[in-house]
Formats: sequence, structure tokens, C-alpha cells
Amino acid sequence: MKKEFLNNGFIKLDTLISFSEVTKIRVLYDNLLNDKQRTEGLRSDLGGESKNATERITQIMRPSMIEPKLLQSTAYKFALAYSKKILGDDLELDFDMLINKTPYSNTPTPWHQDAAYWIKMPDKRAISCWIALDDVYKDNGCMWFIPKEGEVIKNHSLYTKGGALHCETDISKAQCIPLQAGGCTFHDGFTLHFSKGNSTSSQRRALILNFRPKKMIELERKQGVDHTGLRKVRNKNA
Repeated sequence: MKKEFLNNGFIKLDTLISFSEVTKIRVLYDNLLNDKQRTEGLRSDLGGESKNATERITQIMRPSMIEPKLLQSTAYKFALAYSKKILGDDLELDFDMLINKTPYSNTPTPWHQDAAYWIKMPDKRAISCWIALDDVYKDNGCMWFIPKEGEVIKNHSLYTKGGALHCETDISKAQCIPLQAGGCTFHDGFTLHFSKGNSTSSQRRALILNFRPKKMIELERKQGVDHTGLRKVRNKNA
């Protein structure tokens, strides 16, 4: 797994957590989705502003700050254990987030690199665990990856305020990664990724956990970055 990750920038794990654990997380997840008061200031629509004010791609940053029960899930424990095996024992949880694609929203998350959102750091090790809480496939928005570029390329906003970043790239080598609920992918900050819009009648719920070296987390916090602020390009290489 480590060799594949270092070569390609991403890997797939068919099962990270049990289905019983998935169902427990879903309850907490749905409560947060439906509670705009508790999540105020931490949620946004990655699809940008819509005319009818319906969130198409709901993102809630740092959900475990307002729902600590999430941290009791084995998802956090297992994801950290795998991340340490791949990138080193000094990794810790930097931030978590929920990303939900609303039924029939048909709004893709554009091709982008996560590193464009982050400050430039001397130690570039970082790994994101994308956990499927529903079965995911092309029609509802599973992940697609392109083997990593190694550097941040030009990323810019595609949608209106609050929307996701986007970069132009050759997608001829893109790989579609369907998963069953409880499965996950791991990717680094430079790996280009994308997901199609949800054209089905069900939610597409995902929990994302990001890990990086403890010293780099401390550097972020000293510079005021705690992953709760406005969505913008921070890496000056982007």
C-alpha cells in the first residue's frame, strides 16, 4: 500500500470500517446535515450559491468540534493507523469534514488539488482518507483520481462564492474508484481528484479525515489556519 501510494498519490481500501460502524456515523452525520444552527460558520456549498438556496454539495468543516462522538468512531483510529504506516509515526489528525451530495443535484466537484487550499509548508507530507458512508459509484459521485503531479498547478474558483477550486488538466489517465459503504481511499495533497454530480435519489455521504506531521499542524495554527475559515487558494504556487 505504501509503495502504491508513493508512486501514484492514492490507494483504495475496500473495507476500513464495518457496516455497523457506518450506520452509527450516519446518525451523527445526518443530525449535523439537518442542523444549520449548530453548523453555522462551518458549512458551505461546494457547488456555489444556487438560486433556490438549496445546498447541492454540503461541506461541513471540523464536524468533530461540534459532535465529539465522531472521534469515538473506529474510522478515526483506523485511518490514522494506516496513515502512519504510509507516511510516518509523527502524523496526527489536522482536520475532518463532511461532504454530502444532495439527491438529483447533478453538480460535480471539479478537478482540483487539496494542496492549493493549504499554506506552503516545508514538510509536504499529508494524507486524506475519504470514507464512503454510502455505496458510491459513477452516478452518485464516487472519487476519480489522476496519478499525482508532484507540484501544485494553477487552481481557481469554478463556481460562485464558497465554491470548490478547479484546475485544467489532462484526464486521459483518470481512474474511477467505486466503493461500498465502509470502504475508503487515501490520497495526498498533490493528487488531482474529481467526482461527478449525484444523479440518484439518495444522498452521497462521505467523511474525510486529513492527517499531517504534528509540527506542520503547529505551523498552520501559528499562522491562523485551523480549516474553519473562508475557502480560498492559500498555496502561493497555485
